[in-house]
Amino acid sequence: MQDIQEYGAWRARLADALEQYRGWVGAAELLDGAAEQRLARALARVRDDRLSVAFVAEFSRGKSELINAIFFADYGQRIVPSSPGRTTMCPTELAYDPALEPCIRLLPIETRAQRLATSDYREDPAAWTVLPLDLSSPERMHQTFLQVSMTRRVSVDEARSYDLYDPDDADLAGAVGDDGLVEIPQWRHALINFPHPLLKQGLVILDTPGLNAIGTEPELTLNLIPNAHAVLFILAAETGVTKSDIEVWRTHIGAGPGRIVVLNKIDALWDELRTEQENDAAIARQQESSAQLLGVNAHQVFPVSAQKALVARVNADMTLFVKSRIGQLESALFNELIPARQDILRRQLREDMDAIAAGQQALLGARIRDLVEQLQELQSLRGKNQGVIAHMMRRVEMEKKEFDASLFKLQGTRAVFATLSTELYSSIGMDVMQEQVEAVRKAMEGVRFATGMRAPVRQFFDEARARLDASTGKIGEIGAMMDTMYRKFSAEHGLALAMPMTLSLARYQLDIDAIEAIWQKQFGTATLLITSRGALLERFVDSIAARVKQTFRAANADVEAWLKVIMAPLEAQIRQHREQLRHRQSSIQRIHDATESLEQKIAAFEAAQRDLEQVKARLGVLAGAVTRVLDEAADADAPALEAA
Repeated sequence: MQDIQEYGAWRARLADALEQYRGWVGAAELLDGAAEQRLARALARVRDDRLSVAFVAEFSRGKSELINAIFFADYGQRIVPSSPGRTTMCPTELAYDPALEPCIRLLPIETRAQRLATSDYREDPAAWTVLPLDLSSPERMHQTFLQVSMTRRVSVDEARSYDLYDPDDADLAGAVGDDGLVEIPQWRHALINFPHPLLKQGLVILDTPGLNAIGTEPELTLNLIPNAHAVLFILAAETGVTKSDIEVWRTHIGAGPGRIVVLNKIDALWDELRTEQENDAAIARQQESSAQLLGVNAHQVFPVSAQKALVARVNADMTLFVKSRIGQLESALFNELIPARQDILRRQLREDMDAIAAGQQALLGARIRDLVEQLQELQSLRGKNQGVIAHMMRRVEMEKKEFDASLFKLQGTRAVFATLSTELYSSIGMDVMQEQVEAVRKAMEGVRFATGMRAPVRQFFDEARARLDASTGKIGEIGAMMDTMYRKFSAEHGLALAMPMTLSLARYQLDIDAIEAIWQKQFGTATLLITSRGALLERFVDSIAARVKQTFRAANADVEAWLKVIMAPLEAQIRQHREQLRHRQSSIQRIHDATESLEQKIAAFEAAQRDLEQVKARLGVLAGAVTRVLDEAADADAPALEAA
């Protein structure tokens, strides 16, 4: 746990260094719109960074007990409900947001009838039932936490309206009671805001229900589990890898970076009639067998006893704690996860700081160059008569007129920019995306057989990719036009302009590919044949289409931000150059009117030049402070565990 606290402290130091940097460069007027936005996003990335760990398994594998053992043993009792049978009936996220009171927010199961993804409700407070948490009473907290276990019995028709019952599914058909009712979860999703020290540091814990909920709640399969930085897949030692375990593993998780297999309940293999070595050998055999069946290395399977680890921590029993083996699991989880996450954040921030520093150095260099030019111009006036000074005044006036003429031409470029921006939104805008979703829905409704849904879905993804391609082309047009304009202004007026920032939509193309791969994996021929067309359509709209819309929403945000700031460096230099011309004009005018002020003016410019050199040095010191914090490593030799 110390690793997460150290990571949180590192982020806090980094945020402080960035704040000092932003405050100082802002006061020095070295932040244009692009740099301000980039710095704000860098700060938000540091402060809002999250480390998400998902606990996934079939029910009764001990997920909730493992969470209690690792994170909540200090409370002296179970906080997350844990008992034989199914306890977590809905996906449950534990995190901390200081803007909210400690509470549990519960999304009613009835929201499934609205055909909206869970993510669509996250920003709608009215959709959630909120229950406060009494932090002074672990017992009352535990009682509140029991809400995630609640179920209720409903008619078959109501269960079908929530896509929680399919008469063609033999397993579900047997779930109908003598009273004709079906048991379903009371809640669809739970968000627990809890001020645990590790949650305060940015840890997010995801406790998932069993296979049925994983398959029916798209938010899990398309968002929460794939985006988790680490996924702990829990097995039961006494049963090993069952058929349903293999199905969950292959369909929803799979081997890869950040995936850890936990062989829980090894205490079931502690036979008092055998020696300790024989018990260890039995555990090792189950470990090897589990690894082989899941297709992973044996060292990726961690035998533990979550229940004994919890008891050991509550009773301060070190012997039992060691025997539970949970220490090895915690070391593997946090010693690999933290450095890898830190490296990812570090790389992103270095790119941001390099871009920001380049723009500021260009701005500062332009100021120094303007001062030097004015200083040289003033020094050249020493001993000159009024006629020469008047000539210089006319020359500056001519430069100013030429510059103003260039600005007039710039207005035409702005008009082209506005037209291209409108064309860009016509390909990537959310209204067009919504029309596409409605079109694929109608096409899917019109097919006679479920397998016929493949064609409209394939076309849906092809159109999404085509729209991103068209948007990329339009972004290229805008970028090329701005690049030409920047170069022209630099050449005509001697401005040292940093080229406009670029924008790539490549990661959104990859997102679309990944979503389509999930569709193909989870909606294969077998699923299409055994699932009703209505259920397939609902799952597609609730999950696949919702995730594609989410991807385009993020792309729209990037495009909007880029269009706002692409002209910012040029506009900052234009303002500065116009101000410099005005100062030159007024300075020469004053000298023309009072020649005795020339030496005073030269002295003032020399002092201003020294001040700017000091600003440049201070800028380097502050940027170096940010870099030093960035270079602080958690453990340079820790094996990399890339974000999922």
